[in-house]
Amino acid sequence: MEFTESASQEKASGLFARFWLRLKALPDKLNAKVVEAAGKTIKLGRDDPRRIIHSIKVGLALTFVSIFYYYRPLYDNFGVSAMWAVMTVVVVFEFSVGATLGKGLNRGLATLVAGALGVGAHHLASLSGEIGEPILLGIFVFLQAAISTFIRFFPKIKARYDYGMLIFILTFSLISVSGFRDDEILKLAHKRLSTVIIGGSACLIISILVCPVWAGEDLHNLIAANMEKLGNFLEGFGNEYFKTSEDGESKDEKSFMKEYKSILSSKSSEESLANFARWEPGHGRFQFRHPWQKYLQIGTLNRQCAYRIDALNGYLNTEIQASSEIRNKIEEVCKEMSLESGKALKALALAIKTMSQPSSADPHIENSKSSAKKLNSLLKSGLWEDTDLLAVIPVATVASLLIDVVNCTERIAESVYELASAAKFKSVDATVSPDKSELGQRENAKPKDVVAHVVITVSDESTPGASENGNSSNTAAGRHNL
Repeated sequence: MEFTESASQEKASGLFARFWLRLKALPDKLNAKVVEAAGKTIKLGRDDPRRIIHSIKVGLALTFVSIFYYYRPLYDNFGVSAMWAVMTVVVVFEFSVGATLGKGLNRGLATLVAGALGVGAHHLASLSGEIGEPILLGIFVFLQAAISTFIRFFPKIKARYDYGMLIFILTFSLISVSGFRDDEILKLAHKRLSTVIIGGSACLIISILVCPVWAGEDLHNLIAANMEKLGNFLEGFGNEYFKTSEDGESKDEKSFMKEYKSILSSKSSEESLANFARWEPGHGRFQFRHPWQKYLQIGTLNRQCAYRIDALNGYLNTEIQASSEIRNKIEEVCKEMSLESGKALKALALAIKTMSQPSSADPHIENSKSSAKKLNSLLKSGLWEDTDLLAVIPVATVASLLIDVVNCTERIAESVYELASAAKFKSVDATVSPDKSELGQRENAKPKDVVAHVVITVSDESTPGASENGNSSNTAAGRHNL
């Protein structure tokens, strides 16, 4: 009995000691949590300072529309419907101008159309008498909700007008239901439409005038940055791969060799940015009806190239290596293909950033295609004879993937040229450096001097035959120099 009591006392004292230790360590844990949260907050703001500005803009818009509820004369005019302006700001104000404008127009038009149809439905239902009115209103609500919900499944409607369809269903139902118990149905619809317009206008004005964030510009920069990441990887892949093959171990991990991975999952962000960009008015370098669809085509080709690069990255640390003889035969060609493809992609990325014609990428593309032809010739020759098949497969796969990358680079260049033509990128020839213009003037002046010299020589000849011979020979020389 005594033994049981002593054991329970020891257990109780142990529990109390653990509780006391946890309670004692609680301030330190809370302090660590606060420091961690503060660090994450600072990092979030540093990564994109526009997030801080957007938060301030939302607070400013909410403060502005709240005046309609706080200020007594305005409240007397709008009543409880003033809360719809606050709700509109909360749900409409998005990070970019395009997203805000799209949601604002969707909400405004949906409220207007649904309000008008709701008033019409209430008027028709009221003609059927007290018994038939609720039945007819229920039928109207059912039909519009069912039809509108089905329309939301269409891909194009889902992409651009889904929020508007949702507001249409909500507004029509609210107007219809409220109108059954409220005789001033037109006044109710007018107040709600007015407050929605006020809230949406506040969002649009603040979003455009105060540090605007353009979705089109973000999409433009994202496509160029992704292309540059592909170029960075390809520029370093040749040396990295053959360094691995020779030393039997890979170099330390480099950040630019992993940057391409973000491209593999960029489809959703590119599509949403393109959808928002279509709503935006002309701004800066991007005019109205800018070809945003072309950016999506380039983004798709970027991902296709990124998938091939991801496969290439898997062969950097392969344990099975080909013989040194085979490596030496294809090393120079593979390095040149990878390097020239990388330079071409970076030149194309720079052309998109500066919105100029991508002609600077053409030489690199031609060099990579020439190297691909050489590699094809090597692969078709008797390079693989008397070689272990397991040692051949990785090298042959890398060579084949590099050829695919060259083809992808060429297709990307074609798409960039299409974008440059549709968006009317500036021509590189329009900008000529002073040194080049002076050189061009000297070259243009040179043929004139030659022609003058020829004329003097002809005039000195006295014999007709010699004159004819001299004229013909000097004319030929002048044409050659020209």
